[in-house]
Order: sequence, then C-alpha cells, then structure tokens
Amino acid sequence: MKKSYGVNELRRMYLEFFESKGHLAMKSFSLVPHNDNSLLLINAGMAPLKPYFTGQEVPPRRRVTTCQKCVRTGDIENVGKTARHLTFFEMLGNFSFGDYFKHEAIAWSWEFLTEVLGLEKDRLYPSIYGEDDEAFDIWTKEVGVPGDRITRFYRDPETGECDNFWEHGAGPCGPCSEIYYDRGEKYGCGKPDCKVGCDCDRFMEVWNNVFTQFNGDGHGGYEELEHKNIDTGMGLERLAVVMQDVDSVFDIDTMKAIRDKVCELSGKKYHVDEMDDVSIRLITDHIRSSTFLISDGVMPSNEGRGYVLRRIIRRAAMHGRTLGIQGAFLGKIAQVVIDESKDGYPELEERKDFILKVLTQEEEKFAKTIDQGLGILADMEERMKADGSKVLSGEDAFKLYDTYGFPVDLTAEILEEKGFTYDEAGFESCMEAQRQKARGARKETNYMGADANVYNDIDSEITTEFTGYDKLTDTAEIAFLTTSDDVVEALSDGDKGSVIVPNTPFYATMGGQQGDKGIIKTESGTFVVEDTVKVVGNRYAHVGYVSEGMIRTGETATLSVDTKTRTSTCRNHSATHLLQKALREVLGTHVEQAGSYQDAERTRFDFSHFSAMTAEELKRVEDIVNEKINDAIDVRTDIMTVDEAKKTGAMALFGEKYGEKVRVVSMGDFSKEFCGGTHVKNTSDIKVFKILSESGVAAGVRRIEAITGDNVFAYYSNMEKELEEAAKVVKSTPANLTERLEHLMAELKALQSENESLKSKAAKDALGDVMDQVVDVNGIKLLATSVDGVDMNGLRDLGDSLKEKLGEGVIVLASSNEGKVNLVAMATDAAIKSGAHAGNLIKAIASKVGGGGGGRPNMAQAGGKNPAGIPDAIASVKDALSGMIK
Repeated sequence: MKKSYGVNELRRMYLEFFESKGHLAMKSFSLVPHNDNSLLLINAGMAPLKPYFTGQEVPPRRRVTTCQKCVRTGDIENVGKTARHLTFFEMLGNFSFGDYFKHEAIAWSWEFLTEVLGLEKDRLYPSIYGEDDEAFDIWTKEVGVPGDRITRFYRDPETGECDNFWEHGAGPCGPCSEIYYDRGEKYGCGKPDCKVGCDCDRFMEVWNNVFTQFNGDGHGGYEELEHKNIDTGMGLERLAVVMQDVDSVFDIDTMKAIRDKVCELSGKKYHVDEMDDVSIRLITDHIRSSTFLISDGVMPSNEGRGYVLRRIIRRAAMHGRTLGIQGAFLGKIAQVVIDESKDGYPELEERKDFILKVLTQEEEKFAKTIDQGLGILADMEERMKADGSKVLSGEDAFKLYDTYGFPVDLTAEILEEKGFTYDEAGFESCMEAQRQKARGARKETNYMGADANVYNDIDSEITTEFTGYDKLTDTAEIAFLTTSDDVVEALSDGDKGSVIVPNTPFYATMGGQQGDKGIIKTESGTFVVEDTVKVVGNRYAHVGYVSEGMIRTGETATLSVDTKTRTSTCRNHSATHLLQKALREVLGTHVEQAGSYQDAERTRFDFSHFSAMTAEELKRVEDIVNEKINDAIDVRTDIMTVDEAKKTGAMALFGEKYGEKVRVVSMGDFSKEFCGGTHVKNTSDIKVFKILSESGVAAGVRRIEAITGDNVFAYYSNMEKELEEAAKVVKSTPANLTERLEHLMAELKALQSENESLKSKAAKDALGDVMDQVVDVNGIKLLATSVDGVDMNGLRDLGDSLKEKLGEGVIVLASSNEGKVNLVAMATDAAIKSGAHAGNLIKAIASKVGGGGGGRPNMAQAGGKNPAGIPDAIASVKDALSGMIK
C-alpha cells in the first residue's frame, strides 16, 4: 500500500534495498569531477562511475548503488519560471559492471516500486525501446505486466534518434526501459489521447533502466558487448513528488521547508502572485546548489565552476531584493538546507560555518555594488528607449559585469523582463580584451601565476632585490599593490591580491624551491603572504590577502618570513644536493637532475636512470646522505662567473640559462652545484634524511620522494603508533609481532588445507559412486555428470580424483554454486591422441548454461549464469565428443 515517505526516508530505503541485493552502497561523490576534464560539475548519477564502466578502474564491487549529488545549469533560465526545473538534484542509481543484466534490473525495479514503496501496479506503465523484444518478454512473462500497458518508443525515421536508446557517439550503448507513474487526470492535459510520452504532468517517469549491451561504431553498427552493464537513474525529488502526492518538486517535504523559510523572510505567500512565486522557487533551488557546491570546495570566482557558483548566488540575492528581503539572508536559508539534508550528507553540518561564511561574504560583496549597478542599468535602459534601441551594447554589459559584479546572464534576465536584449558578441569581445590585458587563461596555477599579465602595467624601473639569504625580516616601502586584474592603491580587510616591494627577505618560487610564506605588516594593516612568485620584470609578488585593516602603496612595511616553514624548506633543499651526489656515486655519473620540488614537507627529485632502484641501492644512497649530515659539513656559498664556477667542478642544471654571475653552493668536497636557493648553514642542521618512495615518471626518468628533520621524527612516530595498533589487533606486542604473525600464518595455512580437504570430501560424498555412468564413445570412456554446491577449485580436484579411477578417457563435470555454473573438462593423453579436446568440449556445451570458456586439450573450464541448463549441457557432451573422435 502506498505511503507518504519523506525524501531522507526514500533515499535510505532505496540504498538499503539494493544493499539487500548484494550491492555496495557508496557515498555520493563530490560535485567536483575527479580526473574528468570533460565535465565542469557532476551532472548525472553515473558520471563519477565512468572509469568503472570504461574499465579504466576496477570497481570496489561489481554491484554498486549510490545517491549522487548533481548540478545542471544548461537550462538555468527556466528555473523558477516552471515548477519542474532544478539546478541541484539527487539521482538514485543501481549499477552492474558485467554482473547482472535485464532480468534482475527489471525485476528489482518493479519489486522496489510495488512491494517496498507500495505503488499501485495498475498505475505503473513501463516503456521499452521499440526493437527490444527481450525486455518486452521479461516485462510480460516474468514480471506479469500486460502487453498493452507497455509503450514501445522507436527511432525517429529522419534523425535516427530515440529517447529509449542511450548512446553518445561511438562506444558502449544500449536500449532503455523506463517506468512511468500515472498521477491522475488532474495533472493531465485533458486530451483524449493523453498517454505515456505526453508532455503534460500526468505520466511521470520515475525509473530508467539503461541496458548497456552494445558497442556502437557511431554509424549505426552495433556489436554485442561481452560484459554487459546496468545503469539505473531515478530522480529522488521526482520520486518524492509521486510518494507524497504533491504538485511539484517545490512541494516535497525538504524543499517546502526551504520554500517556507524564503516566504518567512520576505513576508510573501506562495501561490498568491506568480512573479513572487518565480523568485521564491528560484531562491529555493539556488540555495541548495550553492550550499552543496561550497560544501564540496567550490569557491565563487569569475572562471569555471567558481563562476557557476557566483552566478547562482547572485541570481538568488537579486531575487531576494525583488521579494523585498532586506540585508544578507542567504545564510539563514542555507541553514534550513543543511538541517533538511544532513541526514544523507553529514558533511553539510561539519562544514556549516564555512558554508555560511562563504555565502555571506559573496552576498555582502554583491550588495556593495548591486544598488549602484541597478541604477546604472536603469540609466542605460532609458538611453536605449531614447535611441529607439532594444539592444544593450556589449561594452555596457561588460561594464556591469566588470565594475558592478553583474553576471551577464543576470543582466540578460533583467533586460528580458523589459523587452530588451544585449550584444553578446560585443560582450565576448570585451571579455577577450580583458583576458589579454589581465591574467590570461590560467588553468592550474596558484592565485596569480608568474605569467599574470597584470604586472605588465607596473613601472619597469621597479625591480625586487632578494635580501633573504642572511635574514628573515626586512623593511621596505610598498611600491605596488594588485588584485588579480588591476593595479590598485589599497587593499582592505578580506581582499586578495599581491604586494610588490623593492627589497624582500621572501624567497620566490624558483628552481624547484617553493616560495616563502609569512606576514607583511604596516601601521594600518596586516597582509598574510600565502606564496611568493617571481613575475615579469624581475619582481617578486607576495601573494595573499589582507587579514586585518588596510594596506596602501607608499606605506613602510615590515616583512617577516615564516621561520619554521623556511627552515624546513632549507633542510629539504640542502638534502636534495646531497641526494644527487649520492645517486651519482651509487648509480653512476649518468644521473642528471630532471626536475625537483622542495617545500616544508618534503623533497621530490627526478633524475635520469633507466631502471628501478633496488632496495640495496636505496639503502646505500640513504646511508650516504645521513653520513654527510652527521659529518656536520659547513655549507658555503660563493658568487662567481659561470666559467669560474665550472672550473671548480660545480654541477650546472642541464639546459638551464645562467646570468653573468652565479651562486655556487658547496658542502665540503662532497657536493658543489649552481644554485640560487636557500640552504642550511651546516649539513647537521638537516638532522636526518629518509627516502619514502622511488618510482618511474617517464621513460628513463625516476623519482625519489624524501623527508628530513622533524618530518622524519613525525614519520617514525606515526609508524610506531601503527605498529602498536597492529600488534594489538593480533594480541601481541611490537617486539613479538613478527613471531606472532608467522604463527598465525601457519595456523591459517593449516586451516585452509583442512578446509580444502573437507570440501573435497564433501564434493565426493555429494557426487557418490558415479562410475556406473561411464559410457563408451567410439572406444573412448566418457564420464559426464553434475554435482551441486562445488566451486571451481573443488570441481578440478574432483576431476583429478575421478580421472585416477577412470584411467584413460574423458571427464566432464558441472556444478551449480551460489546461482552460477562451473564447468570442468579433462582428457587423458590417450583420449587426446584419438581426437578428444577438453577446450573444444567446453566451448561446445558452455552456451547451454549461458557462459563461455575454453582451455587446453587436456584441461579446460568455463562459467555460466544459467544453472537450469546444466542437464542439457551434460546430455550434449556425448555427441560433442563423438564428433571429435577419429
């Protein structure tokens, strides 16, 4: 019987149902795609599982079920205007990676809807791909749905496309089978031919099974896949509409709570004024997207997924103004989102403070310019009216975007309401000009990379002198301040930007050593330096944010490098010099640096070598480095010409261009290299060196990752803790752990041996005396029989035992075990000489149990999915063997 279940209850019921069917219930993946450049945001339930479907990664189980967070903004302009469209939704899914297929998928979808949720069978209407007779037979003969209740959808004769056949170019594809729920005539269009497929709201799709069974060539050719997959999609919000018998997704329990909060803050009532309803629905949807995106680490920006977030936050803020809400309000509504959804997504509660802070900051930032921007836009509209124009210029649209923070989509919406539009091409032209002038298209650099063109606007006479070789604090007058786009006179509390001074103790990222962190302080403010980068014009940009007050150009500042971070980085850098020389001693002088990276946590050194290092080689290298550390060698730096440096035997980085003067860093007679980085004063300052890993990164290039100093002590402390935990698990002590594990492994081996013996005996007992089943096939003895409950290993052992009793001949055994079929065939030498072939026998009979396989002439095996076919398979062995015997 149908009940009214809440969204959180439905999510839990679905996952638990498929767990009972052997599925692994996986937590929703992040909205930010992992290693998938084809997507900006996760927009479908199966999207994060693509590596499992394509075979790039091995799934944790061949049956998986999820409730996946999704964001789609392709039709964002319709959100709010209709009661259907959402940007954020949850997608329920059950997936099979080469395991079960149509029979189970269809049966389970029907079972969940009718038996678990209690939906009325006479209100459910399946659909299938027009040519999928297999699915039709399953629905009618196995599930029992009358044929006249099943809708066939065929390909469009002109385009060849079909809603019930999923394909995307060349690759895996297949038919679909959907399930529609009849919501009743009150949701219908009133047409006499209203049926499944009608555009009205009466017949709502609640389930979609995608049967990935073909590999398409992209030109209408299809081949059966050897391993077929199931991809089920079911919108949780849509299912809740059906179960709660409400008009739309905005009326289900979790979303109604959000909608009610919007109404409370605005003083408006839903379903009183249609324009108010649009804003209420839009805010209800957009605050869900914003909350979940921020929770997954997306931050508002003008690029990529950050722009998607900024766009929806500012749309919601604008519609709040439309409803008359005063002040910042999005955080208050986000709290309702968190309360309603934390049952399925506990991370929302854990990250609540962060979510609310980001929302409030973005809302307040927009609030500072929104009124002025709306006034400017109103003036622009008046000018268009006076000129008889309906199109806002691209330059004006860009001004609203660049100066007042109006996403162009928002400008377009405001204009559309008054019958105007904007020059999209002109806007894009302005955007491109800004990209060329400012920072360019940065992909995966830090905030303002070394090639950020905003620095081209700075007076070329200003350069930066590095003073940090001998001191970590210095004073200087602030020469320039920048944001990501512009040179500015001041930066205030919370602003991100960069500081440029004529002299600094901060080391900028170069030669693999990462830039310094620290603090820049003036009388009026404090700037936190998160990174230091070298930019055009031999200038150092101190990149970070104002944490307190305001800083201005012309002010005198105290620049203080984070001592702990610099010290740890120096240890790692100096250790890298020792490492390179040790590698050359152990492996040979062919070792050359191919790349390096040092920060406060570790050192990473890439070098030329053509095979993996052995454990002995790694130990020798590590021992050499630690020996030089213990020798307490002074580290000396000399400045000389390149020629002078080369005469001393100093190593230069291959392919590197050097100036007239270079710094040469020497550690006694052991190591001498060209290097502009910072180092320890004495090798003993490194304390200790530990190699963590050695691996290949490219042809002929190896990589070592290592740690030094306090990081090594922390590493061993953690190892000791893990060792103690491991010892507790096996009820031992760290000192006796090896002995205890050896004892347990011996016990396990004995138990496994005993278990195999018991299984073998059980199999023999279950089979009984079958020698009376031996038949003669053209002079060759054949024993073909079956036994229940024996796995493949047991079946092989049983075959070996029977072969000894049979003597020369052929043995074929079949077993049904845990719903699957195991087949084994064996042939003796004499039988093979007469023409018998175990592999061909298996091929001949495996199809009768829904499987395939093969093997050698003397032994072969196969698996299958149809235990009911075992009698036919065994019965067909005699004829198959007869055809082989000479």
